[in-house]
Amino acid sequence: MQLTQQTPFMKPSFHPRLVNDPISDPGLFIPFLFERRALLFDLGDLSALSARDLLKISHVFVTHTHMDHFIGFDTLLRLLLGRDKEIHLFGPSNFIQKVEAKLSAYTWNLIESYENTFSITVTEIQGEKGVIQSFRSRNRFKPAGAPKQIPFKGNLLSEESFSVDAVLLDHKIDCIGLSLKENFSINIIKEGLKELGLPVGPWLREFKKAIHEGRDPAQTFRVVWQDEDRATREQYFPLGELKERIARISPGQKITYITDMIGTPENMAKAVNLTLGSNHLFIEAPFLDKERDVARRKYHLTAREAGLIAARAGVNELSLFHFSPRYFGREKELIQEAMTAFQSGS
Repeated sequence: MQLTQQTPFMKPSFHPRLVNDPISDPGLFIPFLFERRALLFDLGDLSALSARDLLKISHVFVTHTHMDHFIGFDTLLRLLLGRDKEIHLFGPSNFIQKVEAKLSAYTWNLIESYENTFSITVTEIQGEKGVIQSFRSRNRFKPAGAPKQIPFKGNLLSEESFSVDAVLLDHKIDCIGLSLKENFSINIIKEGLKELGLPVGPWLREFKKAIHEGRDPAQTFRVVWQDEDRATREQYFPLGELKERIARISPGQKITYITDMIGTPENMAKAVNLTLGSNHLFIEAPFLDKERDVARRKYHLTAREAGLIAARAGVNELSLFHFSPRYFGREKELIQEAMTAFQSGS
C-alpha cells in the first residue's frame, strides 16, 4: 500500500484538558502523547488530577498569583518532596518572591536527611526581561545564589518539538497569556505499523525525537518492546525508511490559554495577536456582556469579548472557562453569547 493511501494515526502530541469545571479554579493540563510528561497552565485546585498526572509535570506556567490560580502550589510541592525531580515555574512580576514566601512558610530542619533532591527553578517576567532563581531541597529551599537576568521577547520556553510564548495582559496586575506551539506534528500511520508488525509503545517517543532532531536518515534506529509474554523483542530499521513507512509530517498544533484580563482595546489586541493561528483557544468568559460594567470593575472579559478574540484570531476550536459563580445553573447563557460572537465575529 502506498503511503498516500494509508490512514494516519491522527493523534496530536498534546492533549490539553481543563483541570476543573468552568466555574471552579482555572487550569489547563497538557500531557504529551507517548511520554510521561506534561505541562500545566495555572496552579489552582489540583484535586481533579491524579498523583500520576502530577508526577508527569515538568513545567508550570502561572498566569498570576491570585489564590484560585496559585493555591495548588502546596499540593504539587507535597507530592514532589523526597523525589529526584526538577520542576520549572514561570510567572509574572514578583513571582519569585511569592514562591520563596510559600517555601519559607514551612520548617525544613529534617530535609537534609532526604536521599533525593527536589529542585525548583523559577522564572519571573518583568517587562522586557526575565529573572531566574533556583531553590533546592538540599539547601532548605533557600535561594541558590544571586538571580540571573535574561532578555524576554515573548518566548518562555523553547525545545526541539515545541515552544511556549507569552504576553503580559492587564488584570490590574500583570497576568500572563500563554500559547503552546508544536514545531510540526508527527502522525503515526497505523497501517504502516501493522505491516511491519510493530506495536504502539514508548519507543515511538524516541522515534519522534529522532525526527525532530533531524538525525541522519541512514542512521539505524532500534525499535524495542515487550510482547504479551513480557519477552523483550527488537527490530532495526534505517531511520529514513521507517519514517516513510509509519510517519506523516504535518503542521504542528497551537494551543492558547487566556484568563483574567480586562477587555480594553489594547488588551484585546494583545490577546488576538497571541492567539492568531491557534487550533484551540481556552479562554475565560466570566460575565455576560450586559454586565460588562461588573467585568470592567473586576478586570475580566465578558463572554462576548472572549468570542470576539477567538473570531479575530481565526481559531478552530473554542473552550470557555472561569465562569463567575453567579451564573451557576446558567452556564449555557455564557456559552451561547461567546459562541454567537465567535461565529459572527461581532
